[in-house]
Amino acid sequence: MNRLLPWLEHLERRADVIRYRLRDRWDRRPVWIHAYRGYGTPVEVHVLARALRNRLPPPPRDNDTAWRNAWAMLRRFESDEVPGAAVRVSLQGRSVDVVADDEGYVRARLTLPEPLPGDRSWHEATLEPAGGGTPTTGRVLVPPPSARLGIISDLDDTVLQTGATRFRTMARRTLFGNARTRRPFDGVGVFYQALHNGPGGREANSLFYVSSSPWNLYDFLVDFLRHHGIPDGPLFLRDLGLSRTQVGAGRHETHKLAWIRRLLHTYPDLPFLLIGDSGQKDPEIYRDVVHGFPGRIRAVYIRDVSGAERDAAVQALAAEVHRQGVDLILAPTTEVMAAHAAQAGLVAPDAVDQVRAAVSGLD
Repeated sequence: MNRLLPWLEHLERRADVIRYRLRDRWDRRPVWIHAYRGYGTPVEVHVLARALRNRLPPPPRDNDTAWRNAWAMLRRFESDEVPGAAVRVSLQGRSVDVVADDEGYVRARLTLPEPLPGDRSWHEATLEPAGGGTPTTGRVLVPPPSARLGIISDLDDTVLQTGATRFRTMARRTLFGNARTRRPFDGVGVFYQALHNGPGGREANSLFYVSSSPWNLYDFLVDFLRHHGIPDGPLFLRDLGLSRTQVGAGRHETHKLAWIRRLLHTYPDLPFLLIGDSGQKDPEIYRDVVHGFPGRIRAVYIRDVSGAERDAAVQALAAEVHRQGVDLILAPTTEVMAAHAAQAGLVAPDAVDQVRAAVSGLD
């Protein structure tokens, strides 16, 4: 497969070039810049976006039918990307001109003349397409000086109930649900908010969501997190294209490990908590991170969504990680995660009661 991939990648690029040249002869729709949440430090930020011809589906409603949801989902995957789109990205007096890649993705790194203020976590960048297109605003997360922890979390079957280990269930929920009808695991919003607040209640710890879901689901996932009261954070998703050269493409393990490593290198003085599930390869990926970054990982929480055989394998990984001085907790519920976090001093002592109350309120 490794020998075949470059050839397939070349064919994909050539097909895209031909398709875009033919389409652009009559397509006079404006270029829309769909901004993703970026990340960075007070002196260097990374701004992420995608250049498309089509706009996003309208926001979901509680009474949307299954077929309306399916139509919106199909629109997300019928993206008209604009390769080679020229975009100017500006933040705090610094501007750079960048060009979208073959799939329309825009990635800009800005070194700032003055450090960003430390009194807030989020900062705004302006993205403007060349030729007088409509500018848009992208948010960039910079952990404030008060932050004492970074949280890296998976999404599917960790935060969002997807049934990723059961293809038919996952496909049905993805196609016919929306951000309002899809469900998080019980207590996740309260627990993640407690992690964000920290044990003292005012740390403003940063959350980063690293998922193998495609970028096409970005707006759906942002709406889902917001609707269910789950703290904001950058989302690092996967490109559906065949490119092996960019972060965000490739296999589940390669994609996740690349982003996690990048985040730990970006914030060398910040310890991290890793949260995932037992359904795919999160335990193995996080084990590798613990080995590769000794002393940087406070704990690993794995939501148990698998059977006895897989659980035994995860427990063996937990024993291996424990020898490195890190607890890996295979947790059947969010409450179990919260209890360990309270004991480890990652959240306030009353966070367990808050999670328990939130879960009880759903009964």
